[in-house]
Amino acid sequence: MVDGLVGTGGEPESSDSLRTFGAVVQALREHAVLSREEFGALVRFSKHTVASVEQGRRMPDPEFVERAEEVLGNTGALRKAARHLGRQPGLAAWFRRWAAMEALAITLYTYECRLIPGLLQTEAYARQLFIDELPPLSDEQIEAQWTARAARQRLLRERPNTAFGFILEEHLFLRRTGGVQVTRELIDHVLEIAQLRNVEIQVMPLVRSSHAGLHGSMQLLETPENKWFAYTEAPESGQLISDPKVISVLQRRYARMRAQALTLDDSVSLLERMRGAL
Repeated sequence: MVDGLVGTGGEPESSDSLRTFGAVVQALREHAVLSREEFGALVRFSKHTVASVEQGRRMPDPEFVERAEEVLGNTGALRKAARHLGRQPGLAAWFRRWAAMEALAITLYTYECRLIPGLLQTEAYARQLFIDELPPLSDEQIEAQWTARAARQRLLRERPNTAFGFILEEHLFLRRTGGVQVTRELIDHVLEIAQLRNVEIQVMPLVRSSHAGLHGSMQLLETPENKWFAYTEAPESGQLISDPKVISVLQRRYARMRAQALTLDDSVSLLERMRGAL
């Protein structure tokens, strides 16, 4: 289980339910004769967040649901509807809120020591991971997995104002997951993504006497409201972290790793040399 994708035991998430919930919010807001900006001020969320919820693009935060209830009559309708929000195909239950936040983030930092992050994977690389899942996935599950992952990858190009940062361990490329040809395509793809102005990719060298990331992989995210969250994942579980003290520690670790990893230019040079050696 990596990047919140579901194995055989995960529950699918339906985007229809998000759109239905959003339509209910919009109908109640319009009935109250409130613009999105006015409603956003009352629930203490931006008008852009309100729009994303109403359009079914964002899983509503619990605070959003509670405040919206109070503003829109306190009927209990939104609380009850929120309990039945479905889950997007290919995404695990615990990952759904992070995925919704990820889609709106203005900053997203990722450190990965296990495998290439989902946002950077090629289809061939991702499918090898799905094939290696235990218990084995069906063909239908593999297709759902890849569809969900490919949809998430569009964020890199569809959100040019979002700053994406990745620190990747060198051994992730040396492992040659899927074989030599898959690795060639993977490195070519990562080098292409590294050319985007909003993406920074650094490689942590294989030999490093001091390493701030030995506690494991992590992700850090900044929302449009300039709030920071973190996410860590273990087999069959994930943890969304909102505690500012914990996030502060993770931010310091990530900052230290940025200094310990190769520079952007040196990372590209290393990847090019690794590609040439295949």
